[in-house]
Order: sequence, then C-alpha cells, then structure tokens
Amino acid sequence: MADHSQMRLGRKAVKTDSRTLMMANYLTPSLPPPPPAKDWTKGIANWGMMLNDKLGDCTIAGAAHALQVWSANTGTEVTVSDDTVQSYYQQWDGYVPGQPNTDNGGVELDVLNDWQKQGFADNKLLAFIDPKPSNLVQIRQSITLFGGVYIGLALPLTAQSQDVWDVVKTGGAKAKPGSWGGHCVFVPKYDQHGFTCITWGALKTMTLAFWKKYCDEAHTLLDQQWLTAKGSPDGFDQNQLLTDLNAIKSIR
Repeated sequence: MADHSQMRLGRKAVKTDSRTLMMANYLTPSLPPPPPAKDWTKGIANWGMMLNDKLGDCTIAGAAHALQVWSANTGTEVTVSDDTVQSYYQQWDGYVPGQPNTDNGGVELDVLNDWQKQGFADNKLLAFIDPKPSNLVQIRQSITLFGGVYIGLALPLTAQSQDVWDVVKTGGAKAKPGSWGGHCVFVPKYDQHGFTCITWGALKTMTLAFWKKYCDEAHTLLDQQWLTAKGSPDGFDQNQLLTDLNAIKSIR
C-alpha cells in the first residue's frame, strides 16, 4: 500500500481569467477522435521528486515534469535541477529559503502566465489553452496532440494511501472523505480505464471516477519545441490561436 502522507502538495485555489483561451475554440471538425490510449512517458524510470517532498512547489514540479516528457519525445530528455526548480518557486510563488511561512504553494494560472512571459528553464511556452476538466474527449486530445495536460486536483485524504487513486465512500454512501488539499500534476498518459500523472518522482494512475470527482482545473500547454518538432496537428487551428494571442497581448 502506498504511503504519500509525508509528501507535499501546494496547489492554491483555482483562479480564472476571462481572457484565458478555451481549447474547444481551436478544435476543428476535421480533427479525428483521440485514440483509446496514449502514452508519452517514453519509459522514463526516474522522474525526480523536484523538491515536492520538502516544499509545496507542485506547480513548479509539474512544469519540470512536462519538460521531461516533451524533451524525451522530441530529442534528448532534459531534467530540471532542484536548484532551478527552487529558483522558480522563489520567483513565481514567493518562497523565501529559510522562511517556512513563505512555503505556501502557488496558483496554476499565475505560474502559466509567468512561464509564457518569461520562459522556464530555457523552455518557451507558446500558449496555454483550457479544456474543460469534465470533457474527457478534450482532455485526451490535449494529451494526444500536445504531450500531456497540466491539471489541478482537490485531493481527498484517501489519496495518501492508495496505489491507484480511486473514489472511496466513507461513513455511508453520502459521506465524503476529508480533504487533503490542492495538488498540481502533469498527465502524459491515458487509457480506457483512467489517466496517469507524474508526481513525487513517479507515475501515478487515477481512475476515471477519481478524475471526474477531484480534477477541478486543466490547462493544455503548447510547447514551442514540441510544435517545432511535430508540427501543428491536423484539425487544430493554430493560425486562429496565434491571432487570438496577439489580440490579448495588444490589450494588456
């Protein structure tokens, strides 16, 4: 049985912005349905804790794990160092080493905006667009087309001891397990039974029921290196996306 009770989380409450671009607007009728399964993990055995056992830096750890997936599938795998991870946790989430009261986690939307503007560990994020967490077709398209999806989970306490994250009924059918807290992970794999994320240095599978109950935000990340290597997917309107991005920049 897994024991994640000593691991850290760090995803703050969901933040929204009316200017955030929605994934549905760029999926055209010519886009084929996502395959029954997709796996971009590339056989990687060591994902790295990315300090998320000591700090509530999951919003940065999730970004670092995304870079591992993209780089492994477009060239040579790149693993971001712990020092670099901590430096971005300081810059973007306000952590001050030696001051535990500043170890408060981060907001996914804020991290993605900073990443898009400033880059992360020499990586350029062209854009991020949001699928609906409850729309599993959009989620699977995100993974299939762009190597994964960056999500937020409102984890229950039961997730601390599960080998596979699943919904557990406690104290009767209507009772809810206690809340553990918000957590950010990158999801590069799915099949007909569930999704697999990267967290605390390893792969972690969750059932479809768990996803539907506890995933409360999702962001599709458009990595420039990925798009350069693989090209714009057929059925994805990248030209319209670029037009919309320029329109947003002009009003900021």
